[in-house]
Amino acid sequence: MKSRFPSAQEYSAEKAQYPALAVVDIRAEQAAVAESYRNLVLLDVNTDCMRLAVFEGEYRWHHHPDSDELFLVVSGTLQIDIRDGERIELGEWQSVVIPAGTVHRTRAIGRTVNITCEKAGAQTVFVDVAA
Repeated sequence: MKSRFPSAQEYSAEKAQYPALAVVDIRAEQAAVAESYRNLVLLDVNTDCMRLAVFEGEYRWHHHPDSDELFLVVSGTLQIDIRDGERIELGEWQSVVIPAGTVHRTRAIGRTVNITCEKAGAQTVFVDVAA
């Protein structure tokens, strides 16, 4: 099943699926994803949020001018390309923080599940990067 990527406004406007004190079964949440791309806010923590991303393939070049973004791979392999040419590769249970303003794109090698933490409502700016 093909999925479309959300607009920057849709991404920023997404609200948490669960309130504080709710027990969230992340394994069940990711298993229920049938699309080739799904990124949803599970919980809010103070002024930040925890997202679950399940996807295959490549996401668009973008940056978050007002938020760092922490990636934690739960399953699969995630490559993160940085505009300066650097590539970071994360395997299961590996993590990295991409600083605010850093232009990057993610690429899932096969089906990849990762948790991200960022400012709730973080602004997303999509950019064109010459290959």
